[in-house]
Amino acid sequence: MLLAFALTFLAIYVSQQIMSRYFKPPQPVRVLAPISANAPVSNPAASSVPANNSTEPQVSLVPVKQASVEGDTVVENDMYRITFTNRGAQVKSWILKKYDDDNGKPLELVNQTAAPANGYPLSLWTYDEQLRKRLSESLFVAEPQGNIHAPGTVAFDYSSGDLVVHKSFGFDESYVVKVETSVTQKGVVVAAFPSWPSGFGDQHTMASYAASKVDWMQGQDIQRLAAKKISGGSTVAGPFAWAGIVGSYFAAVFLPDDPNGSALVTLHSQLQIPKDPKKPDGENTKISLLGVAVGGGAGGTTRERLFVGPKNFDVLEQVKASPQGGGGDITGIVDFGMFKLIAKPLFLWLNWTEEHWVHNWGWSIAILTLIINLALWPLRMSSIKSSQKMQKVQPQINAIKEKYKKYKLTDPRQAEKNQEIQEIMKREGVNPVGGCLPMLIQFPFLIAFYAMLGNAIELRHAHWLWIKDLSSPDPYRILPILIVVSMIAMQRLTPQPGIDPAQQKMMTLMMPAMMGYFSWFMAAGVSLYWVLGNILGSAQQLWMNYGSRSSNPPAEIVVKGKKKR
Repeated sequence: MLLAFALTFLAIYVSQQIMSRYFKPPQPVRVLAPISANAPVSNPAASSVPANNSTEPQVSLVPVKQASVEGDTVVENDMYRITFTNRGAQVKSWILKKYDDDNGKPLELVNQTAAPANGYPLSLWTYDEQLRKRLSESLFVAEPQGNIHAPGTVAFDYSSGDLVVHKSFGFDESYVVKVETSVTQKGVVVAAFPSWPSGFGDQHTMASYAASKVDWMQGQDIQRLAAKKISGGSTVAGPFAWAGIVGSYFAAVFLPDDPNGSALVTLHSQLQIPKDPKKPDGENTKISLLGVAVGGGAGGTTRERLFVGPKNFDVLEQVKASPQGGGGDITGIVDFGMFKLIAKPLFLWLNWTEEHWVHNWGWSIAILTLIINLALWPLRMSSIKSSQKMQKVQPQINAIKEKYKKYKLTDPRQAEKNQEIQEIMKREGVNPVGGCLPMLIQFPFLIAFYAMLGNAIELRHAHWLWIKDLSSPDPYRILPILIVVSMIAMQRLTPQPGIDPAQQKMMTLMMPAMMGYFSWFMAAGVSLYWVLGNILGSAQQLWMNYGSRSSNPPAEIVVKGKKKR
């Protein structure tokens, strides 16, 4: 198996070198500039609180500072347009300009269904529910107001005498926002964490909500928790290089300036959504809604950065875990699954092929499928030959089984039966597991493809022939039907010696039907890989069947087997 993997990746590498030499690449893709180190944001609210060395709570002498009316502050650059409301100093709209929703409009990342009930992005989460509600409803004073074009800074302050709150945000030309917050109540610092509590705006179906996870990185280990393992309000102590909520294609990840003093609060609530997104007034179903709050630091002030954007590998490589630019990047938020050693090279190859050669993700998948099957060609040939040899000696094996059928399984003479069968296989050079090896080799590639394409935002809304989105199921279900047909054809072409005819007939129908059901809801990109692999495998099997001698055993072998009875 390891040899097969090595040969496969060698074939990929060689083909990539050939194409890069004989096919002129286009102009290099523009790469986002690294995050600039801005000056620290001031904290006027904190400086207004008088120094107090006593451990007893003291009432703050900060004058009242509140807005009289609700208003908006808009910050934008080439990548996003963020609309803050001074009510709670939180975000009510976060639009990504380079990504579209299913209706072709710029993507809104704020979940407009969940946020009104469960909280808006960058609201402050506290362990005191009443204080949490008060913080989200208070009218802050914004400075400046109106429209801001990044780079820039916006600050929000609120004071009611006993409660002093400061929130400030710094923006540059990337997807990263600098965050600084502090809350003081009656002269006592309150643990209040910036949050992203209500999923993402691209989530409309049960599957999209179920794909959400809370991820964090401690040391070199990345923890990923799905909804069934998360309870709302639970605190996980740092240190964290980063922590956040991750969906299928987008993420909101906090990167604390002080990893050792940081804490993560997992948020888990229930939400009613329509079973069919196309029928909003129809029957509803209950789903799990995930969120996070991350904060903490010296003096009760949270200083951190927040990445909100696509799980694009090139983008994530530019975001460093440390504010000084070290500590590695945040590409770990892309989950390639248990076969990541296979999935990541496959993704990098697909990305290279799409950018430098065919400029289409569907054809890139087709090319990679062809290369993988060519690399596995020798193993498939060996498997087919092994099946033909097995079919040749099957009459002798059946004769031996018939000879010992009258003995119980516990009878010592059953060992003689097994020994005779082994001698026949050894003499004819038959490997009983040789026919299964190619399937075992292909299985990790299929799982790796599934994990990779399920997280590759590049396939989101990517077109190929009649398919408008390779990350979604085939709208006309042509690929699932082809999967069923190609699997039936492959099973009919493949010799299956030693299998009961009734059982063989059942498996010929059951396995394709089961795969057809799974692929009915599978991403079209995965279905495309599976269909093309089946077609290539069937073509190879057909060539072997008609290009070699008949696999039926000669008559003298059958007679010889009967004589041995």
